[in-house]
Amino acid sequence: MSLLKKCAAVAVLAIATAAAGGYYWATRPLLLGAASLDVTIKPYSSVRSVALQLKHGGVPIAPHGFVAMTRLLGLSSRLKAGNYEFKTGITPYDVLQKIARGDVNEAVATVIEGWTFKRMRAELDANPDLVHASAGMSDADLLRAIGAPDGMVAHGSGEGLFFPDTYLFDKGTIDLSIYRRAYRLMQSRLDEAWAARAPGLPYKTPYEALTVASIVEKETGHAADRALVAAVFANRLRAGMPLQTDPAVIYGLGAAYDGHLHKHDLQTDTPYNTYTRHGLPPTPIALPGVASLQAAIHPAATSALYFVAKGDGSSVFSTTLDDHNKAVDKYIRGQQ
Repeated sequence: MSLLKKCAAVAVLAIATAAAGGYYWATRPLLLGAASLDVTIKPYSSVRSVALQLKHGGVPIAPHGFVAMTRLLGLSSRLKAGNYEFKTGITPYDVLQKIARGDVNEAVATVIEGWTFKRMRAELDANPDLVHASAGMSDADLLRAIGAPDGMVAHGSGEGLFFPDTYLFDKGTIDLSIYRRAYRLMQSRLDEAWAARAPGLPYKTPYEALTVASIVEKETGHAADRALVAAVFANRLRAGMPLQTDPAVIYGLGAAYDGHLHKHDLQTDTPYNTYTRHGLPPTPIALPGVASLQAAIHPAATSALYFVAKGDGSSVFSTTLDDHNKAVDKYIRGQQ
C-alpha cells in the first residue's frame, strides 16, 4: 500500500473514530446532581455562553462538545432563552434539541375574578417562581413601574385595573412583567367594551364602568343575573338613589370588617359607604372579569331598582319597594 493510501486510510479511521466518539458523547445519559434541575438561559447568549450557563447550572456537559455539536447541526442561531427543566438521564443531544425548540419550563400565576388588588399582590408575592421586584412598592409606585399613565399613578389605587386570568411565564420572571400584562389586558378589554357600550349609560368614563363592573362582580352569585344586577345599579344612578351595595361598604371597612356586616357599619361613613353617600365609590372594589365588565356595559333592559339574594346564588328583582320588601320577607326573614 502506498504512503498516500495509508495516510488516507488513517484519516478515514480518525474521522470515523471521532464521529463514533462524538456520537457516544452526544447520546450518553447525563447524571445530574438531582432528579431534575432548572437552568435559565439568558437572552442573546452565544453558543458558548449557553454551554457555560448549562454547566454552571449543574448540567455536566462539556462546553466545547456542546459548541461543536450545535455548529455541526446548524443550530447556532436557533437557541432560545428561557427557563428549562432537565431531568437526570437526559443526553447532551436532547439538551441541545430542547433549547433549540424553546421547550421552556413554564410556571403559572392565576388571578381570580373578585379578588381585591391587595389579594392579587399577596398571591403574586407568595409565588415562588417569580422574582419579587415589587416588594415594598406602594400601589402608586407599582403603577409607575409598569408604565401606567400619570393620571392612574396620581390616583394611587390599583384596584380593578388588572385583568383576572391565568398567566404562564418562565420561572425567574420579574413579577412586574405579570402586573404589566394583566394591566394591559384589562385596558384592552375595557377599551373594547367601552367602544361598543350601550347608549344612555349613567356613567361617563371607562373607569366608572369598571367601578360598576367590580360591584357587579361582588354582588352576583349567579351568572345569568349579572346584566340584571348591572341594570339595578344603572337605574339607581339615573334616579339619584344611593346604590346601597354591601360589598362596597365592606371594602371601605378594610381590616375593621369582622366577617359580619352590622347596622352600625352601614351608618359609619366612609368614601365607600354607598348607604351614606350617593353615586359611585371612588374606585372599583375588586378585579372584575370579562362577564361582569360586559354586564356593566350592556345592562339588561329592565326598570328594576331592587334585588335580594334567594340563598341559592340567584336573586329576585323588583321594581317597587313594596315588592322588594315582600321578597326580603320571603327570602331573608323567612316569612311566607
